[in-house]
Amino acid sequence: MIYCVVPEEMAPELYDKLADYYKDDPNVKVIIDRRKSERRARAGSEGEEQQRETRDRRRPRVPGEFPPIDSSVSAPE
Repeated sequence: MIYCVVPEEMAPELYDKLADYYKDDPNVKVIIDRRKSERRARAGSEGEEQQRETRDRRRPRVPGEFPPIDSSVSAPE
């Protein structure tokens, strides 16, 4: 699904035009953005700053070590 987001201030002039333009495309939905403030601003109490927690989502490495390299074998040319 693709959302075509129209700012609320521009909705009177753009919403109907965009909705009509995308009416035949079931993968596009035209919506009006009515948010009044950022979500992050509401997250904590007003006088308190909170640090955003970041986590490493990569897959953990496999435990163990690489096998030793035999230095007597030369690389192919």
